[in-house]
Amino acid sequence: MSEYQFYEFLAVDRPLDARQLGEVRSLSTRAEVTPTRFVNVYHWGNFRGNPRAMMEHYYDAHLYLANWGTRQVMLRLPVSVLDPDTVRAYCLTDSSTAWTSRGNIIVAVSRDGDGDDDFFDEDGHGRLGSIISVRAEFAAGDLRPLYLAWLHSVAEGELDDDEIEPPVPANLSMLSAGQRSLVDFIRLDQDLLDAATEGSRRRNTAKPTQTQLTAWVRALPVDEKDALIVALIRGDGTHLRAQLLRRYQGSHERDSGDAISGRTVGQLLDAAQNRREQRARLAARERERQRAKAEREAAAARQRRLDALAREGDRAWTRVTAHIDAKKATEYDAATALLCDLRDVTNRDGHADVFTAHLRELRRRYANRPALLERLDRAGLKTP
Repeated sequence: MSEYQFYEFLAVDRPLDARQLGEVRSLSTRAEVTPTRFVNVYHWGNFRGNPRAMMEHYYDAHLYLANWGTRQVMLRLPVSVLDPDTVRAYCLTDSSTAWTSRGNIIVAVSRDGDGDDDFFDEDGHGRLGSIISVRAEFAAGDLRPLYLAWLHSVAEGELDDDEIEPPVPANLSMLSAGQRSLVDFIRLDQDLLDAATEGSRRRNTAKPTQTQLTAWVRALPVDEKDALIVALIRGDGTHLRAQLLRRYQGSHERDSGDAISGRTVGQLLDAAQNRREQRARLAARERERQRAKAEREAAAARQRRLDALAREGDRAWTRVTAHIDAKKATEYDAATALLCDLRDVTNRDGHADVFTAHLRELRRRYANRPALLERLDRAGLKTP
């Protein structure tokens, strides 16, 4: 199997300038580089750049995928948008970590290859594009991606069983498309996610109406509205919409929908195992139901076949001799199968002695066909 490593970086808030483009181009002569995107695929060798440093200096998102199973996603946001203390409550292990640099906080979720899964047929192209919306959700105050990162640490066995889970965001059962793509990319255990979902409340996610937004904006202090407009004109409002929507939602929700459930890591793992075992039992019962159904259908089909054979009478024995006279291995097999059916028909209908007489005559007539007789013996088609 050939090596496959995929690197992608995206600049979302602002494109790279000419100096920055020159710096990242110096890291690889084979990379596809634009002011907003850096992509490189390796089938041999390694990337000279440092993804962590590239995220600190240039890019807002990064995805890495290798065909031995290692994978990583990094997302960067200003600390004014994503509170570092909030992030650190969820990202505190090697597989889910976060750090601050140059006024930004960078969240990294990774998984090392364990050799148990098949990764060789995966392609990194398009994967970051399906996940990047999670970054805007961070900016809007959605903590579900952070909880998913923490749950990934649980699945990776990096937390003690008695550790208490952080605040459980609302609507874990209603993940966004980007969040579902993140779950799929890091291969988060679905049973563990389902168990964690039981501690998540449901919250109304309907968008505010024009009337509601107008009333809320009118109530904002004039000085604050002026400052917001100036920031927007200056180009400092990259995440302004998300921040304002977060403020609006905070002012209109008496219950944020978040709660500390008090569950431990051990309890979550036990609940996931119970779900896994229950799913296995249900699957086993379904397999048994399907097996019994298949047996019933096969038995009914055999009865129909035997009924049709019984109606043939002596024509069936003529078919037996025609198969044998063809002197071919496949025809001997067909004759043997037909004789087995004739045996069952005559036994069912109380004419076993007729079958025995026919079989005795066949064995006498074809006594010089050892290949045929061997097949008859293996099928139990012997005479007293």
